[in-house]
Amino acid sequence: MPRFSVIVPTHGVAGRLSQALDSVLTQSFGDVELIPVCDAPRSPAGEVAASYAARDGRVSPVHSPPSGGLSAARNAGMAAATGTYLLFLDGDDALVPGALAALDAGLRDDGDADVLCFAHERVHWWEGESSVPPLDKGPHVIGVHVPAWSAAYRRAFLQEQDLTFPDGHFTDAGWGGLVALAGGRTAVLRSVCVRHHLRRQGSRVNAPGEHQLDLLDQVELVLTRASDRTAAVPAAVSQALFGGLFALVLKSAAHPARVPARRRRAFFRRAGRLYRRHRPDGFRPPEGSLGVQHRLLAAGAYGAFRALRGANQAAARAMQRLPRPRGLRTRVRYAAQLRRPLDENLAVYCAYWGRGYACNPAAIHAKAHELAPHIRSVFLVEPDAVGALPPGVDHAVIGSHRSWEVLARAKYLVNNANFADAVVKRPGSVHLQTQHGTPLKKMGVDQSTYPVVAAATGSFTKLLNRVDRWDYNLSSNRHSTQMWERAFPGTYEALEYGYPRNDVYYTANAEDVARVRRSLGVPEGATALLYAPTHRDHSTGFESRLDLEAFCERLGDEFVVLLRAHYFYDAGTARGSGRIIDVTGHRSSEDVCLAADALITDYSSIMFDYANLDRPIVVYADDWEVYQETRGVYFDLLQAPPGPVARTPGELARVFGEGLWSDAASTALRARFRERFCQFDDGRAAERVVRRVLLGEAPEAIPPVVPLAERIPAPAATLVRS
Repeated sequence: MPRFSVIVPTHGVAGRLSQALDSVLTQSFGDVELIPVCDAPRSPAGEVAASYAARDGRVSPVHSPPSGGLSAARNAGMAAATGTYLLFLDGDDALVPGALAALDAGLRDDGDADVLCFAHERVHWWEGESSVPPLDKGPHVIGVHVPAWSAAYRRAFLQEQDLTFPDGHFTDAGWGGLVALAGGRTAVLRSVCVRHHLRRQGSRVNAPGEHQLDLLDQVELVLTRASDRTAAVPAAVSQALFGGLFALVLKSAAHPARVPARRRRAFFRRAGRLYRRHRPDGFRPPEGSLGVQHRLLAAGAYGAFRALRGANQAAARAMQRLPRPRGLRTRVRYAAQLRRPLDENLAVYCAYWGRGYACNPAAIHAKAHELAPHIRSVFLVEPDAVGALPPGVDHAVIGSHRSWEVLARAKYLVNNANFADAVVKRPGSVHLQTQHGTPLKKMGVDQSTYPVVAAATGSFTKLLNRVDRWDYNLSSNRHSTQMWERAFPGTYEALEYGYPRNDVYYTANAEDVARVRRSLGVPEGATALLYAPTHRDHSTGFESRLDLEAFCERLGDEFVVLLRAHYFYDAGTARGSGRIIDVTGHRSSEDVCLAADALITDYSSIMFDYANLDRPIVVYADDWEVYQETRGVYFDLLQAPPGPVARTPGELARVFGEGLWSDAASTALRARFRERFCQFDDGRAAERVVRRVLLGEAPEAIPPVVPLAERIPAPAATLVRS
């Protein structure tokens, strides 16, 4: 029997779950079993938990449907636990180093108490400032104000008292009250044992909505149990518990808009009845404003309570000024359009801040024309991109009156970056964030600790305001799903549908590949190597980092190099050599990938897309340590590359000269890479997006992802895959 069972509910925290599990498994005190509670084996968190279980016998995942909520997840973990003591750790929290050893010592010093409360540290969601709330000591130390994850519980005690987490959103309040009434022997450890991650979205129990009425169910459950056990419950515990419960009730009742307007009077009246029925003998309301609220609640004086609450509502209701489009006339026109109804059959698309018709928005636009022809589509572009638009694509120039008009009226807004800060998220509108790559480098708020990148990113507050407009966020693999959750904390729904721009890698044929090669000027029979380095945040312009002329000389005449600089740049630095073709300005990176027989890149996300073609990839990582330090990365690419890794120009030339770029070892590396990062790209991503987002089809009606082994990528022109 292990000393501790650590139960970790995982719903909605897959992006940080590995940190929580690592914090348990790396403890110096190892007599522990770890029980992640997952929605399903194939859920994002389920796959993370399964991977840990495969390599550590102390990990035993169990499953609980998300419909059961937090209480059902914890109860499922309790039912499976075998440890002497139970700990409940949220899936985005972490045990501090040495926590289990400190708990074990504290329990032994106190003679193995039934409940050991310990201190915790609250860490802001961006991993910035933290605070350690004070930990009281006394008869009321256990109660509604002590989170379940801030105490260790003797399993036998919980079983003897038949204690489980009650259903509902306020399960911690009910649990704390029931544990307090059970009368177990309680001890206090003042050491910080848990780092509690404060989510950007805040706690569900503090959010407005109908669920606030669940709080009264928990209050009634606890107070009814207290009434049944009046003789066994010390007066000090009863009074402290009553005061704690109604502090929560009054917090909801007094907070503007927390309880829906049509339910506030009923909430107050029911709370008053509970207050009068269960008030313990000798209970004295607190001093100050809270004490006034207690007396009004006891008297059932809702009118007076509402007047008291109204004195503070003006500040709470003060609206922040919305950012506005430039120009008085434009602002006036935009505001006027916002007052008109949404156009249910209008979609607005934009890619790369208006650089052109490209990427996932273009692929979705094209599929929508096929599957949802009733939806009128407008693509937003910068003035210099208008001439390159395909025939028949309706467009508006960014900043024009028409662009603001369609942004105000459109039901659907689709972007692979972000719309302007001034765009208002209207009720009923649907914003789809498609992203434009798989994250190797740190993104979003994860960039905040990298000064060079953070300075270029600008205001993270504005970034998060833009994130708050998203209804859906697209992902091409489970890694992306988890990293987007961390980098862009929000309330959007993750769509694991694949990237529509990558559909072409499974729908194109040999004739398409030949056509693209001719358009790019690739000589017949030549082996085309795509060289696509990423942007360096510490550089002011494009740097090839590789002498392509010298590289081509060492390769031999049968090779040509397609140079594609990052999309931040309009062109690379090729000097017109016939064997170096600058394709930076070509509209479609997908076309360029189809034309290439192999890819050479450093840390560009193009490698994840190109892997769908199952063609050789070589990583040229001449400055990996510098890039890690200045940009930040989510995983060590050199430990899990898609193919051979070269650190110098000489090594790179040897990879090609000795055939290492396409040998069996290269193929094996690529196969593992594809299993991890090509999960959802199968040629039908655009269809899934259109059906779900634009046509509103149910998730279960969306075409499933074709297994990787059954997909057939577009053929390479000169290389036969092994």
